[in-house]
Amino acid sequence: MPVSAAAPPSSPDPSLATLDPAGQDATSTIMPAAIAEPVSPRARTLRARAAAATRAGAVQTVSRRYPANETVFGRIADDGLIRGFDIVGALLVLAIAFPVMVLVALAVKLTSRGPVLFAHRRVGRHGCRFSCLKFRTMVTDADDQLKALLDRDPVARAEWQRSQKLRRDPRVTPIGRFLRRSSLDELPQVFNVLIGDMSLVGPRPIVESEIPRYGRHFAAYCRVRPGVTGLWQVQRHAGTSYRRRVAFDVSFARARSLRLYLLILARTVPAVLIGKGAW
Repeated sequence: MPVSAAAPPSSPDPSLATLDPAGQDATSTIMPAAIAEPVSPRARTLRARAAAATRAGAVQTVSRRYPANETVFGRIADDGLIRGFDIVGALLVLAIAFPVMVLVALAVKLTSRGPVLFAHRRVGRHGCRFSCLKFRTMVTDADDQLKALLDRDPVARAEWQRSQKLRRDPRVTPIGRFLRRSSLDELPQVFNVLIGDMSLVGPRPIVESEIPRYGRHFAAYCRVRPGVTGLWQVQRHAGTSYRRRVAFDVSFARARSLRLYLLILARTVPAVLIGKGAW
């Protein structure tokens, strides 16, 4: 299958009781120069402090539900077991879902111009960059369309700044909407799991432009492999704020254990079936 490669970057938690997304194909933070306003150094400092305090509050709130796994031996043992589950699980998914993947590939190819797969540069464990695979759900000029939309529509611009997502995204193809709602667009990520770039369960894989939004919590994100599913994916709803997404990612990285991993996997199936939080 042909793969479209995104341009390389410019420079080199216990119980799931009381439960509360997929990334864009072209998740580029595009900010039109026309809306930039001069900001004094003091104002920038105050804004940065306020953002850091908000992130810290969200992380603290979520972390109370998912205490950190502090035992070094426990973490090492869990790492090995989780990697084993990743490999076995990815192979099972591939064996079961391969006919579905073929049908999806044909549907993408026959309903829109462009490659079947989309490879987007994401940030992985230890900060390493990797190509995250998905079935293409957007038009090929998605970046240009996004920039034009943000230039002319202040409501869409505010929504994008707030969550890096658009509820009514004009770049998504008709078949792409179905693939996203059913999460079938993420099936190719089993190959990322097999080669070790991703885990079946982990934080949502982010792009380089999202790193500043994690602030000092980025180090926690880098401790684990990003996942096909994760704490945020099974607990989300469509209005989840970005800072809460960060809180879920950081809390999972700190609390990661085989038990939490298996619980999230178990919750993923019903979350996918009801299309929870998917647009």
